[in-house]
Amino acid sequence: MTRDRGKEIPFMVIFLVVFWAAPVFGQSNFVRGEEFFLQNKPRDALTFLEAAVIEDPAKVEAFFYLGMAYQQLNRADEAIAVYRRILPRAGEETARIAYNLGNIYFEQGNAEFARQYYTQSIEADPSYASAYLNRANTLVKAGILGEAIPDYESYLSLEPRSVKRPRIEQLLSFIREEFAAEERRRLLAEAQAREEAERKRRLMEEVSASLQAAAEDIRGVSAGSEDVQGYEGEFELE
Repeated sequence: MTRDRGKEIPFMVIFLVVFWAAPVFGQSNFVRGEEFFLQNKPRDALTFLEAAVIEDPAKVEAFFYLGMAYQQLNRADEAIAVYRRILPRAGEETARIAYNLGNIYFEQGNAEFARQYYTQSIEADPSYASAYLNRANTLVKAGILGEAIPDYESYLSLEPRSVKRPRIEQLLSFIREEFAAEERRRLLAEAQAREEAERKRRLMEEVSASLQAAAEDIRGVSAGSEDVQGYEGEFELE
C-alpha cells in the first residue's frame, strides 16, 4: 500500500504542475515572442506572436511586434494586414502603427498611402518627429516640395540635435533655391508675355491706322468723282 502511494505522488505532482502551468504557458506566448523579437530573431518570434494575437485580439503590443516581425522577414502584405486590423483600436500605439504602415507603403512606392498614414501618425502624436521627417521625404519624392518644407522644419524643431540636421538643412537650401529660381522664371515669363502683348497691341494699332488711312484715300477719290459734271446733248465734229 505504501509502495502504491509512493508511486502516486510523482504523478499528482506532475499533474498539478502541468495543470497550473498550462494557462501560464498560454499567456506567455506574447512574452516569448517579444523576447525572440528583441533578440533579433523574428522568425522564431513569429509562431508565438501569431498565437498571442489569436489568444488576445485586444493586445495591441502583440499586433505591433507581429507586424514588425513580418516586416523584417520581407512579408509586407502580411504586415499591412496586421497593422490595419489593429489600427482602429490601437489607442496609444496609433502613432507608431500608422507610422509603420507609412514606411511600408513608402518602400512600395505608394506615396499617396504613405503620406496618408504619416499624417495619421502625426495627428495621433504631434510630437512624433520621425513621422514629420518621413512625410517630408514622401512629399519630396512626389515632387510636392512646398509642403515638405514645414515638415522638415517641424522635425528639426523636435529633434534639434539630430545627426541628420546638416543634410536636411542642405536639402531645404536646395528647395528654397529651386523656388527662387522658379519665381524668377515666372516673373521673366510674365514680363515676356507683357512685352509680347504690347508688341501685338502696337502692331494691331499700326495695321488699324494703315487701314484707316486707306479708307480715307478711298473716300477722297469717291468724293472727287462726284465733282465731274456731265454734259447733255451730242458732240458734233466740225
